[in-house]
Amino acid sequence: MFDKLSIFQTAMTMARHAGLKQAVTSENVANSDTPGYQARIVQDFSDIVGGSMRPASVLPLKTSHPSHYRLGQPELGRIADVGTNSEPSGNSVVLETEIINSVAAKRQHDRALAVYRASLDMLRGALSTQ
Repeated sequence: MFDKLSIFQTAMTMARHAGLKQAVTSENVANSDTPGYQARIVQDFSDIVGGSMRPASVLPLKTSHPSHYRLGQPELGRIADVGTNSEPSGNSVVLETEIINSVAAKRQHDRALAVYRASLDMLRGALSTQ
């Protein structure tokens, strides 16, 4: 029932996006010594929603079959190569950058949980006054 509210969908999508960012960051760190490995980054969450928190009905639709038409979660973001070679081996992973990306992903996840909790508290408050 509550998963149809756009604020909950946005918070859930934001948390999933943070998880994707953390997974890509950990993959970069794991391959920091692999010759020729290109570090990857995930598109920012604000770019996915167009710089504003629009309702889920405005976000791009995702369907499992071309004949289906239903509201779904937006894509979590494109993963792209960084494209810079910082070492002679061709590896472009910079551990300091990955630490910053990891902290940013954790903060984004914490922010998504805070939005979810606050929305849930407001909903509970509205239901308890009736």
